[in-house]
Amino acid sequence: VQLQASGGGLVQPGGSLRLSCAASARVYSINVMAWYRQAPGKQRELVASITSGGNTNYADSVKGRFTISRDNPKNTVSVQMNNLKPDDTAVYYCYATIATSAVNPYYPYWGQGTQVTVSS
Repeated sequence: VQLQASGGGLVQPGGSLRLSCAASARVYSINVMAWYRQAPGKQRELVASITSGGNTNYADSVKGRFTISRDNPKNTVSVQMNNLKPDDTAVYYCYATIATSAVNPYYPYWGQGTQVTVSS
């Protein structure tokens, strides 16, 4: 199973970006999907998560600016990031807990990371 992230880039403060992540084939079920980020010299932190039932959770620093969503049939997760700030600059990673069959447990998987830079 692979998670393929896309949508990063350079944006000015106050701008918007949308990150997307798709799980490859061989997915039986996905439980939690999420976005994490890691800025230089800092630990990786949770940005937002969403369960299969649609329950969401956000870091305080992004509440009201970021919106996470998922498309269960397509096994994708996205995050719409508005009013971006320089402090949002980081490598963003998608994350999911995935079962590859009905008898397998859920395992954590990470995407490859995509750079988001907020700068004027």
